[in-house]
Amino acid sequence: MWGYYEWRGTPDGKQPYYFTRKDGALITVAGVHDEWNDPETGKMLRSCAMVITEPNAFVVQVHDRMPVILEPQNFAAWEQGDSKNAATLMRPAGDVLQAWPVSRGVNSSRAADDDASLIVPASPDKLL
Repeated sequence: MWGYYEWRGTPDGKQPYYFTRKDGALITVAGVHDEWNDPETGKMLRSCAMVITEPNAFVVQVHDRMPVILEPQNFAAWEQGDSKNAATLMRPAGDVLQAWPVSRGVNSSRAADDDASLIVPASPDKLL
C-alpha cells in the first residue's frame, strides 16, 4: 500500500494524518490469513488481518500503535512462517515514515476511495 491513516485527538476533534514511506516505496505490512468454514452457512471463507505493534518514536506523536512494516530483505522470513524468525520482525519500523495532516473529509463514508484530495496536506505548516 502507498500509505495509511491514523488519527490524533485534538481540542477540535480527531485530526487524520496520512503516513507514507520517506523513500516513496510501497509500505509492505505484515499480515496473517486463514480459510475457515462458516458454521452457519457451511461456506469456505477467507479472512486476513494486519499485524500491529507499538509505535516508534515518530508514529507515537500521532497514535499509540502502528502496523508492522516489513522490509524486502525480511519478506522470505515472514512468508516462511518460522515463528522464531517472524517474531523478531514484529517490532516498530525504523525511521522510514513521514506523515502530514489531511482533510477531515477522509472520515466521511461518502468519500470516494480514489479521491486524491484525501492525501493532500491540510496544513503544510504542520507537517511532522
